[in-house]
Amino acid sequence: MIADLAAAVARELGAAALAHTARRGLPGTGAGADFGAASASLRELAISGAPQVRTAFVDVLGPSPAEVLRDLDSVPAVVVPAFLASGYHVYQDVPREVAASAHDAVAVTQAMGPDPALAEVMHLRLRAAGWRPGDAVVFAAAGSSDARARQDVQRAANLLSERVGTPAHLAYIATGEPKVPEVVAAVRAAGARRVFVASYLLAHGLFHQRLHEAGADGVAEPIGVHPSVVRLLTDRYYAAVDALAADARVA
Repeated sequence: MIADLAAAVARELGAAALAHTARRGLPGTGAGADFGAASASLRELAISGAPQVRTAFVDVLGPSPAEVLRDLDSVPAVVVPAFLASGYHVYQDVPREVAASAHDAVAVTQAMGPDPALAEVMHLRLRAAGWRPGDAVVFAAAGSSDARARQDVQRAANLLSERVGTPAHLAYIATGEPKVPEVVAAVRAAGARRVFVASYLLAHGLFHQRLHEAGADGVAEPIGVHPSVVRLLTDRYYAAVDALAADARVA
């Protein structure tokens, strides 16, 4: 799924570059960028030349951000952490990988979530699953032992509550309490006629499969690849490119 999301981001950046080139009458530059780790020249080049988008992983998969960044040599780079909350990976793994790369022109964006754009997509997924106003919502997140990540997840649940106009009851699939089946049962016992689970996950997998065993009336699809998610990531990228350009001017 990350590969599909990276491909969608690459298409969005490429379309922006083509539009900019057409408006300015400029030749294409073929500049590079990465998703997970992204390379690009500064603001003008990042817009006029479609950056190359690459993926990197901070866990058991590869390549790592450090490996991707080293491949870029001296090309300025943007690292976009594709995480729904900022926990250990964002605060420890990503900075360590950037430092290990010895790359001297890297900007790291904030994590993907929480963000109102994700709440918008989750609302759409709920409606597609059959949720209607008046139905109860359980907000299902993977969970984390990092308090900062749990705070982000609570913020994400609050954003969804605002979006759907009803409380989004926070529950965890793996790490943390309360668990999703417990919250589904509690909400139903409190009088809810129908209970739907909103999946705060990026993709299908074991965690999402567990949601179908939680006793809810319906389970929304994961966030997945959606135009709003793609725009969120490209916005993160362009903001970081501006920061790199500002640093270059100061230097």
